[in-house]
Amino acid sequence: MVTYIEPAKELPVYHYDVVVAGGGTAGVVAAIASARTGAKTALIEAKGYVGGTMLEGGTTLHSFFTLGKYFHRESRQIVKGIAQEIIDRLVAVGGSTGHLEDKLGIDYDEHCTLIDVESVKLVEAEMLEEAGVDIWFNTLVAGADVENGHIRGMIAQSRVEGRIYFEAKTFIDATGWGDLSAYAGADYIVPKEYSIANSVGVAGVDVERYAKYIEENGGLTGITYGPRDGEEGQIVRIGASFWKVLSTLMAAHKKAQGKDPGYTEEELARNRIPVNVQKEMAKLALTLGITTIHENYFMYLKVNYVMKEGLSSQAEMTKAEIELRRRQAAALDLLRKNIPGCEKAFIARSSPTFCTRRGRTVICEHDISNAEILEGKHFDDDICYFGFHDLAPKYHVGGDGSYGIPLRAILVKGIDNLFAVGMMITTDYDAYMSTRNTVSCMGQGQAAGTLAAMAAKSGLPLRSIPVETLQTRLKADGVYLG
Repeated sequence: MVTYIEPAKELPVYHYDVVVAGGGTAGVVAAIASARTGAKTALIEAKGYVGGTMLEGGTTLHSFFTLGKYFHRESRQIVKGIAQEIIDRLVAVGGSTGHLEDKLGIDYDEHCTLIDVESVKLVEAEMLEEAGVDIWFNTLVAGADVENGHIRGMIAQSRVEGRIYFEAKTFIDATGWGDLSAYAGADYIVPKEYSIANSVGVAGVDVERYAKYIEENGGLTGITYGPRDGEEGQIVRIGASFWKVLSTLMAAHKKAQGKDPGYTEEELARNRIPVNVQKEMAKLALTLGITTIHENYFMYLKVNYVMKEGLSSQAEMTKAEIELRRRQAAALDLLRKNIPGCEKAFIARSSPTFCTRRGRTVICEHDISNAEILEGKHFDDDICYFGFHDLAPKYHVGGDGSYGIPLRAILVKGIDNLFAVGMMITTDYDAYMSTRNTVSCMGQGQAAGTLAAMAAKSGLPLRSIPVETLQTRLKADGVYLG
């Protein structure tokens, strides 16, 4: 490879107590917590808005509650604090349904909390401003200045100011991709063959007719009723079986083109689809479960794509961006031609870039295992509780329905002033399918922001502050810790 030596240059330096890299699900909460704890805080975000995967990967938040019905017990809310404040603010402006109970999904997540994408962008930005956070939009993490396992500064690239040096006492990596951790020399792994998505908003649809079709085809797995444009008792979320419904759709689509669907009506009725047909169906990877809090609108419709090399190939990432938009168009065409209520559907919103649920996994001081989650294990250094597992009903959180995320799980190994929060922790894939979920990320963010500020203000190293002191502060700020 031909190389180029970039000339040295002087960069403008900005001084902070705490710098949060990434304004997504965890980063916003971390920055608010840091500023409220008294630290001069900066939030660095590559896009022109906050919200991250919470907006672009789905619009139902999992989950503020433990699972109750499945275990014949009372469900209870175990995530509160700033995460709950955000929901309260959204409800006040019509940007969230609040916490609702699903009527069918007792073995998966009996509660869901729906959010409106555009409302979140404004509400969270205003909360950051009110807390006194300096927000740096359109600014990308581009490097780190590290000496003896200590980050002295973070380099960023601003569209307006060019390259910038952010000096701080403590840093929080909430990029979702582990960018800052990687630049700082932390150990990490890059998962291969992991699915990505670009979820779209689809307008011009009849939600009731869509739900009826899903149910009539045996695909309904969950349904939630709540406020839609202020009118209570409306369908706001539908869970749907991909294979049962999509097999019917693909058969209808092929017949409309005058092609042999490849199997008989009897086989279709029994959902016995040949392997070659299943592979063809899977190419589209359309998820038929939807959410909405507006009339005639699917706020969340997803197609997936698997990147074979993960983050290691820029060329494959570019290919993925294009392929996902092809799949969006194909999915829309499939809906319009085959599902009642979608005849006039059109894409009204898409994300500026694809969304991954798993970028780099950063190695921290404790690697949460799925065995610990299934046991419902709690630790002396718990910083938040969580109780949802995205691989249910295969796995359920044991014990009282909750497990603890220990402080050690977000302290980056080998770097003395860096946290990794959100979907970057936990190398155990099955465990990760719990810890990466939105509400868990928010809880991690509040703890990291709070301790980062406490360390910066006291001048003490992160690891020398007694965990009991952090837990006391978190409880005072509304965090549930038993």
